[in-house]
Amino acid sequence: MTGADVIRAVADMAAVLDAHTDRDWSVPAGDLEWSCWTTAAHVAHDLMAYAGQVAGGAETGYLPYDLVVSPTAAPAEVLRVVRACAGLLAAAVDAAPPEVRAWHWGPCDPGGFAAMGVAETVLHTYDITRGLGVPWTPPEDVSAAVLRRLFPDAPHGSTPAVLLWSTGRGELPGRPRRTSWVWRAAVD
Repeated sequence: MTGADVIRAVADMAAVLDAHTDRDWSVPAGDLEWSCWTTAAHVAHDLMAYAGQVAGGAETGYLPYDLVVSPTAAPAEVLRVVRACAGLLAAAVDAAPPEVRAWHWGPCDPGGFAAMGVAETVLHTYDITRGLGVPWTPPEDVSAAVLRRLFPDAPHGSTPAVLLWSTGRGELPGRPRRTSWVWRAAVD
């Protein structure tokens, strides 16, 4: 996956959430304990952290910095922070040579960081839309790309449903709901 995939995922997030920034974002985001606001800030945090890992070539752990979104930021402002952090991740991923490795529970290539950024974005967009009562599911093609990269052993089926099941957010016929999961971003 590339920076263009990250930008598209955040554009999809904005397309569904921008119309609802006047709502109460203090409600829980779906089944999460976080509020919709905190979940959106978490997406920005992860995108920024991933950008730092790739740009800094951090090979043994996370760089010792953190993104803090002002607690007084309105939901529309939080989404602007998400867009900014997506731009940074996209630039870092696209500028890095494919052989670059940075740490995320093992050595991860730039495409893996892009895939994690896309996954964080679409999965938490789903959580936020559930919290706000807005119908939305991750796009089919985006779900398929995330599954190929981060869940190569995922079962066959509707890719949005399989992605939601793979991350404990949904049911699949004949399979128990997941209560824990790990994606495979690291490469050999």
